[in-house]
Amino acid sequence: MALKSTIFKAELSITDLDRHYYAELALTLARHPSETDERMMARLVAFALHADEALQFTRGLSSDDEPDLWQKNLSGEIELWIELGHPDEKRLRRACGRARQVVVYSYQKRSGLTWWEQIKGSAGRFGNLSVRMLPENAIAELAALAERSMRLQCMLQDGQLWISSGERNIEVTPELLKASS
Repeated sequence: MALKSTIFKAELSITDLDRHYYAELALTLARHPSETDERMMARLVAFALHADEALQFTRGLSSDDEPDLWQKNLSGEIELWIELGHPDEKRLRRACGRARQVVVYSYQKRSGLTWWEQIKGSAGRFGNLSVRMLPENAIAELAALAERSMRLQCMLQDGQLWISSGERNIEVTPELLKASS
């Protein structure tokens, strides 16, 4: 019998001073049986960094042809494609061909830097690709906050994200490895 995804609910209060975006969002995250709390919380961070009413979690690990998050316009074209982890060059090429903007977030420093060294030469030709490294210690702290029902406040200013829950405040500052042109 196949294992089912675990459902997590997150209420996000987002204050994005960089984009002047303010929202109260109720999100449902399905954590795949093979997904860790770290990866799930990294998806939540990616959502907070790009928050928009049209941004959606996808089937992610359950699907080879969808990213972890995407944002489509009203005509169904993919505006934003967000991957977590270390996609291979073929997957990046396909994503960059399908979406206006592609963002990859790595959340494991050692393996992320090794992956980046191997792929940065071929990734340089994708003008709509940006690659960012999330701080591993912050993701580990966020994983400790993972509960089936979460209430989080997110404030983004100057590229720096602060996530708080109760008395805990966690700073997440992504390191830019490649900017889109």
